[in-house]
Formats: sequence, C-alpha cells, structure tokens
Amino acid sequence: MELDLTGPLRDDAYMILAGLVTPRPIALTTTVDLEGRVNAAPFSFFNVLGDDPPIVGLCPGDRAPGVPKDTALNIRLTQEFVVNLVDEPMAEKMNLCAASLPPGQNELEHAGLTALPSTGVRPPRIAESPASLECRCHSIVEIGGNRLVIGEVLRVHVREGLFDTQSWLIRPGAYAPIGRMQSPHWYCRTTDLFEMRRPR
Repeated sequence: MELDLTGPLRDDAYMILAGLVTPRPIALTTTVDLEGRVNAAPFSFFNVLGDDPPIVGLCPGDRAPGVPKDTALNIRLTQEFVVNLVDEPMAEKMNLCAASLPPGQNELEHAGLTALPSTGVRPPRIAESPASLECRCHSIVEIGGNRLVIGEVLRVHVREGLFDTQSWLIRPGAYAPIGRMQSPHWYCRTTDLFEMRRPR
C-alpha cells in the first residue's frame, strides 16, 4: 500500500501519521499570558531534538483555522514555557487539561494539579510531574498550517529517586511515562521494556 500525501489523502495526513508514528511522549505544557494567567495543555507532537544546546520541539496547532491555541500565543508573547512530562499516575489529570475551557481559566485548577514556581521562567511547573523542563523559546517555524516551537531547555526538575546521579541513567522501575498512540483516544504504558545493545 502506498499513500500519496500530496494528493487526495492530504487531508488524512494527521490520522495516518499520528497512528503510525507512535508512541509519542506527551508534553503537558504550562505557559502564562501577559497578565500572568496560567494555561496548561498537552501536546503529543513533541520530542527532544538535540543536546548542544539542549532543545525540545512541540507543535501547538490552531484552535480554529488561523486562530492559534493559547499555548502558541503565550509562547510568542512571553518567550517562555515549561514542558511537564506525564507518567501513569497523572494520566487522567493530564487528559482533563485537554478540555476546551474559556480563555483565562486555569486548567491546572480544573484538573486538580499543583503549580510550583519555576526557577528561571515565569510559567509554573507541575508538582505531580516526574520531570519538568524549563524552556526559553529559541524560534518558531511556520510551515503551512504547522507551527514548530523550538525551546532551549534551561533547567530540569526531576522527581527524587528517578536518576542514578552517578550515571544519569533512569533507575529501573522508577519512571513509567505514558505514550500517545492512535487518535482519538489511545495511549500506551511503557512498562514492558527490553534491552538491545548497539553492535560495536
């Protein structure tokens, strides 16, 4: 089967790619507007992109054609955001943050999540998150209807006991992130792991 995404299937590209390119990590992203009001929204078009400097990328889409979501607006205005990673215990509350609330209503309060002050940026981090990445916007790339936000990671807050601080390896069994699978409602657990050593 060959699917030509430049032709009639172009409008189906989201469903095709979002179902195939899985599992995807979830960035529960916190931002603030110019008045300091907090917004929290999950994005699975997200990943770490490099380490020199450390950068992440996320793609907040539009609320409606030509109308950016609050996350994109806030990042453009303030140049700051926090990526809060999502594990199994906070999955349901992350999902509540995806609700379409009126502008200015705090998704963290709606979901029962706890805001903590960040160290170097204005948006808060989330206490329940296993790790939070404080980011400064490096650039925003517009490609057609896509918006890629590239953020430089300034600081990382990690739940105590997650890392072996000698090797910086995650301790086995200490971290259970969830992954985004096929739309519209599918996720996966990441507890069934296997090791495969790279050949020399």
